Amino acid sequence: MFEEASALLKRLAGPAAELREDQWAAISALVGDRRRVLCVQRTGWGKSAVYFVATALLRARGAGPTVIVSPLLALMRNQVDAAARAGISARTINSANLEEWDAITAEIAAGAVDVLLVSPERLNNPDFRDNVLPKLAATTGLLVVDEAHCVSDWGHDFRPDYRRLRTLLLDLSPGTPVLATTATANARVSADVAEQLGDALVLRGSLDRESLRLGSLTLPSAAHRLAWLGEHLRDLPGSGIVYTLTVAGAHEAAAYLRAQGYEVAAYSGQSEDADRRAAEADLVDNRIKALVATSALGMGFDKPDLGFVVHLGAPSSPIAYYQQVGRAGRAVEQADVLLLPGAEDAAIWRYFASLAFPPEDQVRAVLDVLADSDRPLSTAALEPRVELRRNRLELMLKVLDVDGAVRRVRGGWESTGEPWVHDTARYARIAEARAAEQESMRQYAALRTCRMEYLRLQLDDPGAVPCGRCDACAGAWYPTEVADDALASARAHLGRAGVEIAPRRLWPTGLPAIGVALSGKIPPAEQLLPGRAIGRLSDLGWGDKLRRLLAAPDAPLPDDVFNGVVATLAEWAKGDDRWPERPVGVVVIDSHSTPRLVASLGERIAAVGRLPLLGTVTSGAAADAASRTNSAQRVRALHSAFTVSPGLASAVRAAEGPVLLVDDLVDSGWTMAIVARLLVQAGARGVLPFALAVSA
Repeated sequence: MFEEASALLKRLAGPAAELREDQWAAISALVGDRRRVLCVQRTGWGKSAVYFVATALLRARGAGPTVIVSPLLALMRNQVDAAARAGISARTINSANLEEWDAITAEIAAGAVDVLLVSPERLNNPDFRDNVLPKLAATTGLLVVDEAHCVSDWGHDFRPDYRRLRTLLLDLSPGTPVLATTATANARVSADVAEQLGDALVLRGSLDRESLRLGSLTLPSAAHRLAWLGEHLRDLPGSGIVYTLTVAGAHEAAAYLRAQGYEVAAYSGQSEDADRRAAEADLVDNRIKALVATSALGMGFDKPDLGFVVHLGAPSSPIAYYQQVGRAGRAVEQADVLLLPGAEDAAIWRYFASLAFPPEDQVRAVLDVLADSDRPLSTAALEPRVELRRNRLELMLKVLDVDGAVRRVRGGWESTGEPWVHDTARYARIAEARAAEQESMRQYAALRTCRMEYLRLQLDDPGAVPCGRCDACAGAWYPTEVADDALASARAHLGRAGVEIAPRRLWPTGLPAIGVALSGKIPPAEQLLPGRAIGRLSDLGWGDKLRRLLAAPDAPLPDDVFNGVVATLAEWAKGDDRWPERPVGVVVIDSHSTPRLVASLGERIAAVGRLPLLGTVTSGAAADAASRTNSAQRVRALHSAFTVSPGLASAVRAAEGPVLLVDDLVDSGWTMAIVARLLVQAGARGVLPFALAVSA
């Protein structure tokens, strides 16, 4: 069997490939002993070779197809290509190939598929779970759980759908081997995954990456970081990835680098699948210098000769950082890895942390709504009845499904009636672990000792020793200066003010069910016109200044931000997407949290624009409470929270054109939409929204 495995590896990876000791140990355990194996090995070590070689050996011995649970489409595409090189027929079932499912299912039944790749989300799709999965589990020859750290809620990238694997494991035929693989599991995560596998052989190897040269460069501002990258990207080896923490940051940085003459592309989870595929192919084939990407380009992206990874902003976990930089240097002698942390990183970490599992009272409210319903409720139908945003609600439902409290069925979700306990202590410990990871990432950025050793220790690698390559071990190899003209260019790019406020055109679904008689399209006459804000809170440029302004004690608008207001209004008045008609007056939305800031904003806009300040739309307490809930709950709170006084109504009726509606922050957009509707009903001839910031 060793000779067979060696020959298969050479077909997969080339004639010089030799089985590593732990590769053979895993293959032998899977094929010879039909065991369960957890393989924790560094990126590029050859974990996929283990399951492809094991698949070929098992298939030759009459076993059924291998099922690989894989988290990302990019990873699936790479695995299908790799399988073909080894003569293995691989197919995938995912959200991007719905039209192929029936044909693939038929091929599986006919024995023509050696490997089936499925996403973890597919495991709880009602049709797949009830009709395909039982037969598949009964005939599976090998189950592979790729990126297995996602199984553990202690892991840096926990995904509730992965917990569904526990059910799949129970449905497997006795003696079916199982392989779980990851490069980013510390001792706690490894123990959690191994416990869920049950009686698993754990193979942990050294997590050193001898090709990676790690460095960290602390610069005083986002403009300095962007200017440094614009000056030195051409000096980095080959092609690579520039990671940002936000979608807005990716697009801003990509636009700047293109203006400096670089071939780059932006890449995020909001990109269309076809655009992501094209960008990946351009990077793999070295047609571009870099992808400027969010963490959506992460696990499984395979470009062996990737020459560098740069982070504009630090991830919240050194383990997540190790996973991302592991994309580089897999088949080259040296790759450069540079971290450029920013002062705004912690605020972005806090935002993503706010999306964690909800507190018990909100969970109980969801369970009560489902228990009281006489039919399944879709997420869209459930959302208006609870106080959770869509993404957080969906994550919570998946966890409750795994815990047995709810079940996903055709038409949505239903209560199982099973008792459920909120593990408050566990969630608190996880939150503490996340906070500790953030502190570890701050320490990494400021290290004066070996960076690779530090990352390996964070992953509980017992063999961690100084690498001799990083900037702490061998000295900085990168320049630290930023030329004045480059800094001026970056400041000008990031200092450009003005982003669109898109008007709401549809009421949230389910409002009549919660006592609000609004539904469908918002009548065009009652809609906002497209508006403007200075910037997004997630921007590299204006974001930090706007976040600090809105978090500070209430005070009149400072001059530097008002300069951005003037620049935004000037561009709006003359740009390609200019306003359809110049506003003839200013209306301010009353603010409970920043009344002096918003009042001064309205007054100064009226003065500089030589416009009358028509008045203020007053608000009740419900307006503030609404900011913490989803769209339907916001509209319920807001639709009766504002008042247009008779004097203001008279003023807007008398105005000979649209009015400029002013606020500090646009989050969901419903405050602007509802106040605009009131102003139009009072006689306004159109409403142009303006805010200091939009949240995303």
